[in-house]
Amino acid sequence: MQEPYDVLIIGAGPAGLSFARSLADLPLRVAVIERSSQATLADPPEDGREIALTHLSADLMKSMGAWQRIPDEGISPIEAAKVFDGSSSYSLDFDNETADLDALGYLVPNHLIRKAYYEEVASHPQIEIRTETVVEEVNTDEQFGYVTLNNGEVLQASLVVAADTRFSETRRKMGLSATMRDFSRTAIVCRMEHTQPHHQSAFECFHYGRTTAILPMNGNRSSIVVTVNSREAQRFAEMTEAEFNHNIEQQLDGLLGEMKLIGKRHVYPLVAVHANQFVARRFALIGDSAVGMHPVTAHGFNLGLRGQATLAREIANAVAEGQDIASEQLLKCYESEHMRATRVIYHGTNLVVGLFTNETLAAKLARKATLRLANNISPIKQLITTSLTEKDMTRSNPLQELKSHLPPVPDFVPVDRVKQKVEQFLPEKLHPLNVLGLK
Repeated sequence: MQEPYDVLIIGAGPAGLSFARSLADLPLRVAVIERSSQATLADPPEDGREIALTHLSADLMKSMGAWQRIPDEGISPIEAAKVFDGSSSYSLDFDNETADLDALGYLVPNHLIRKAYYEEVASHPQIEIRTETVVEEVNTDEQFGYVTLNNGEVLQASLVVAADTRFSETRRKMGLSATMRDFSRTAIVCRMEHTQPHHQSAFECFHYGRTTAILPMNGNRSSIVVTVNSREAQRFAEMTEAEFNHNIEQQLDGLLGEMKLIGKRHVYPLVAVHANQFVARRFALIGDSAVGMHPVTAHGFNLGLRGQATLAREIANAVAEGQDIASEQLLKCYESEHMRATRVIYHGTNLVVGLFTNETLAAKLARKATLRLANNISPIKQLITTSLTEKDMTRSNPLQELKSHLPPVPDFVPVDRVKQKVEQFLPEKLHPLNVLGLK
């Protein structure tokens, strides 16, 4: 058996490669194990997915040199965003001027992110990438993790890290359970040209029965994501180009003028996953193996980048102090921090998806109320903006500001007096009938 590695990473997707790059400047021997070929990693095929990156993610990519490898034309700033519900013209609005930012975020094709990280990792000789290799077994003991490959070879490492998709076989082999939610919905993803400018604005249109997202690329081009019930997905995938173009034009009510499909349509079933544990003995989950998000709030890859950075930071501290890079304390620290960062967002996103795909009258009224409240109560809007942009993660919690505007809660007050006080507190624009658009 060859000399043990310090870290073995299973999966060379964006999370696995970014983690390898985060460790590249440390005195560690690192190996990445990947099913795909070296040619595929070096030049990943376009897969239709455009990733909305927060400021924190952009900063992390810059610090690792990956951002600099993406061509300028592949980075599209998102300067504004609008959320519509049904056929109503009312929208929840966000823009970079309100947020005091140059952009709310940046849109980058997934295959360019993968290519950039591979180029970075491949340039570091202490990182070994084993392609066209399948993991058969994973075990750990008090000293090492053991990974058995499909050629019979057994590799040892102080720490084994799984980054092999939200359907992680490695997670299952290690006995870590996960909460999985199948939305029974499918996303049809493609690029389209249009005759009217998008002004670098993103649009999320929650039509009844389907959702259409428009993400601005450079020029008069956009990434289009149509989400429908899975039983209807094949119909959208098999439409002629002319039929599909016309369908999108109708759904957008001429917002971007004439629409023209560019390239292929890609179909992705929507399943969200959150592991119930992120670590075990000498083992950790990162990326989608830990948390696989519904794309509606664009947190998936951003949480993956944050998670691997958290684990890499803990390892760097251990190296600096001459400590075990896979100690139980270190792994628990990573798990605790990443759980705090992901659990609320994961369940909150699923609630949003549930609310905006529910077609009952009560849900429709709740959606209208939600959009109006978010638009009219600045601390709530600030909280959403901070979460979406991740620009200033150190500022005070906007919920505290919201709390400061609310009247004190006494030990006991009769219901009629509570009703009277609430009505006095609410400004006219937040009167329930106004919130619902009925006054």
